[in-house]
Amino acid sequence: MEVEIISKDCIKPSSPTPLHLKNHKFSFLDVHSGYGYIPLVLYYPVNQETNLSPSDIDHVISVRLQILKQSLSETLSRFYPFAGKIKDSYSVDCNDEGVYFVEAKVNCFLNEFLSNPDISFINKFIPDEAKWNSAQENYVAGVQATTFACGGIVVGVYVSHSVADGAAFSTFLRSWSAIAYKNTEEIRPKFDASSFFPHNDAYPREEYLAHQYNYFMKLGKYITRRYVFDASATANLKAKATSSRLPNPTRVELVTALFGKCITRAVKARSGSDKSVSMTHAVNLRRKAKPQFSEYYMGNFILLAPVVCKDKEVELGDFVCQMKESVAKLNGDFVSSLQGDGGWINYLEAIKHESEIFSDPENLLFFTSWCNFGLNDVDFGWGKPAWVSNIDQAESNFLLGSICLMDTRERDGIEAWAFLVEEDVVTLESDTDFIALAAVNPSPLK
Repeated sequence: MEVEIISKDCIKPSSPTPLHLKNHKFSFLDVHSGYGYIPLVLYYPVNQETNLSPSDIDHVISVRLQILKQSLSETLSRFYPFAGKIKDSYSVDCNDEGVYFVEAKVNCFLNEFLSNPDISFINKFIPDEAKWNSAQENYVAGVQATTFACGGIVVGVYVSHSVADGAAFSTFLRSWSAIAYKNTEEIRPKFDASSFFPHNDAYPREEYLAHQYNYFMKLGKYITRRYVFDASATANLKAKATSSRLPNPTRVELVTALFGKCITRAVKARSGSDKSVSMTHAVNLRRKAKPQFSEYYMGNFILLAPVVCKDKEVELGDFVCQMKESVAKLNGDFVSSLQGDGGWINYLEAIKHESEIFSDPENLLFFTSWCNFGLNDVDFGWGKPAWVSNIDQAESNFLLGSICLMDTRERDGIEAWAFLVEEDVVTLESDTDFIALAAVNPSPLK
């Protein structure tokens, strides 16, 4: 299966950005988020029983590509920083240059790929200009629309992490699809996070990132694995962990705890010692603030909640309780302490605490959850996606030693994208507690 690039273009906003909005400033949470891109791939097969002729398929593809482009142009008038260029470490030049847009095609049926998905091939569904380093003068966002011989289409999107976290990225995608689908829902993004979390030049971005990202730069051969925990697996975990102390653990908490427990075993097997494993989970501060920030706030509203696991035989419920205690510290009072001119000082104290916990980067695991973001509802007018995937991040060397949790299509399970050292993966997949619950890269059509 080969991907053939048909064209490369820029999709500009349908209306120009007002002069007073031409310079989008980053908040200090944006400045400290890193330089990387966030990728996502959405898959839209066609009904196999439609029996379209080749000319009908060509027409369907042409119409759908036009809808994607026109609706993206309209969306960018609201999400104007997405159509700009990274100006420097602290801002975006909202110059309306547009989103980088690639058209490509594959001469086979999409369901052939979905029946046995090749993780290493998924990277070909996003523009190759995404080099995982959204440095100065680079596009903020890019899209690749890859069409298939059956009329199916795959939409691969990336956006600079300096401009959006996972929640903000999903807001952009849902707004784009709503405009394409002529949905009356009005999503009005807010781009003034820097007024709440103003950056202070006294702490340069490069100095912070060089310090923080040492945690995630690791030696060894890393590989990508996709594990699916269906409804019965999450129900099994819930039955094991639920107690009077923990009456209603979530899917995300349970799967995170299972990974933590089993990877702690793997690390101890690899190192031959009782080294502890440090874990951290990204927490959405929009929901923690009092009053809450709107879900439509763009930028980065995340902080990390750390947990140290020292016991490879810790009970699942105890692990969840440890996580909940760590997350509970990022409460409304804490979010309030980050706001205003002195907020960055309190932020530096918080990340100083992180650095003390992350003393051994070889045994650090980073979790993030994209569950309940509505990604499986991104409908451009031809149905919801059959699958929403991450990519092979091991190839990008970005956030190695990390696990991204996503909804299954039915939203009652968890799809986990793990970017781990190969030796730990081998041990993990021989762990009977883990492999009894996790399906390794099953077809999303099943």
